[in-house]
Amino acid sequence: MIVRPYESADIPAMIAIWNEVVEGGIAFPQEETLDEQTGAAFFASQSHCGVAVDEHGCVVGMYILHPNNVGRCGHICNASYAVASAHRGKHIGEALVLDCMAQGKRLGFGVLQFNAVVESNVHARHLYERIGFTQLGVIPKGFRMKDGSYENICPYYIEL
Repeated sequence: MIVRPYESADIPAMIAIWNEVVEGGIAFPQEETLDEQTGAAFFASQSHCGVAVDEHGCVVGMYILHPNNVGRCGHICNASYAVASAHRGKHIGEALVLDCMAQGKRLGFGVLQFNAVVESNVHARHLYERIGFTQLGVIPKGFRMKDGSYENICPYYIEL
């Protein structure tokens, strides 16, 4: 598996992976899925998008990277990661996060911050902590789950 910058041919697979997470309703704050037009515009608007590609050339995971804020806080970036459910548990997420950190640094960002890691997303949280991210606290009931219940979110950050 390799992680590389996305290409226009990757967009349909990226949309499918992104939409799978959005439709799951337990990790991403977005509620609207992407179509070919909105997906292409969304990915093009990011500072960087990376894709994980398996040995057959199939996109199995992806990430988006963009500023977390503007002006005096513009040196902080934010990212979202998604791995196709059929390929989870293969350390693809770790490869995506590490590539994202390198790209963030290359683009001049000094900090990578995650605003809304859902508390029950233990696999992501363990990965971030293993890599060296610091949890900033807990925001009670900060995320509305697909079923309408609320769950805590845990912001994280790491210096790049």
